[in-house]
Amino acid sequence: MSIKIITDSAADFDSYELKEHSVESVPLTVSFGNDNYIDGVTLTKDRFYELLKTNKDFPKTSQPSPDAFRVIFENAKESGDTVIAILLSSALSGTYQSALIAKNMVEYDNVYLFDTCSATGGEKTYVVLAVKMAASGHSANEILEYLEGIKSRSRLYASLDTLEYLCKGGRLSRAAAGIGTLARLKPIITLTQDGEVTVAEKCIGRKNSLEHLVNYIEKTGIDTSIPISFVYSHDESGCKKVMERLAEKGYDLKGSMISNIGPTIGAHIGVGAVGIIYFVPEN
Repeated sequence: MSIKIITDSAADFDSYELKEHSVESVPLTVSFGNDNYIDGVTLTKDRFYELLKTNKDFPKTSQPSPDAFRVIFENAKESGDTVIAILLSSALSGTYQSALIAKNMVEYDNVYLFDTCSATGGEKTYVVLAVKMAASGHSANEILEYLEGIKSRSRLYASLDTLEYLCKGGRLSRAAAGIGTLARLKPIITLTQDGEVTVAEKCIGRKNSLEHLVNYIEKTGIDTSIPISFVYSHDESGCKKVMERLAEKGYDLKGSMISNIGPTIGAHIGVGAVGIIYFVPEN
């Protein structure tokens, strides 16, 4: 009997990281036209970005079926294990709903679902924290209570090259985007407390938008007991610049996590995104 932590492919773990943390990831599906790929199984991050650049079809994502979760939950029930499923924001995907349907099908009390109201490195942070707590002997209830307790202090900001993918994918309306054709206008998006995408700011130029990511941490402060998560889509250079600027300002980045954004989230933001996910101090 043990606590089993699972997540979905939007958390952007590489395969070796999943193995290292003993975490199972339920993949979403990414489609280019009639071609369907399973995130992290039949589609690597590098191959995805190749397709994004060369394929005329706009990528679409599909949530896992309830059956994908049901199999995991039934195996846990048979072995008497407890499952904590740490999942992509329910405001962005039906993944959480699929897991909920599966939980109701299996009728097993020791399955717990956690809606991160986040994505990519934010989701990943919750998983890593849960894994550490489980390894230290904390109960499922203690882990869930801690994660729920810090959720309102989570902050995600990402500088994007364009909002075109978010608009085409239906995650952001063109009215909300409010972006014209000015190429140098670089939007910064954030997630609301409910896990929905919104535009935080519009900056002139790439360098300026990256500096704004640094400024957010300076304005709000940061809980140093929880690692900062840095994310980028395909091109790591902007991410490194943000980290260098934070280091120059005296921030200790030891223990921080860096992730290349995978197909599930990359399909909605495109190439060239740089993001920071961190937690503000308790009041």
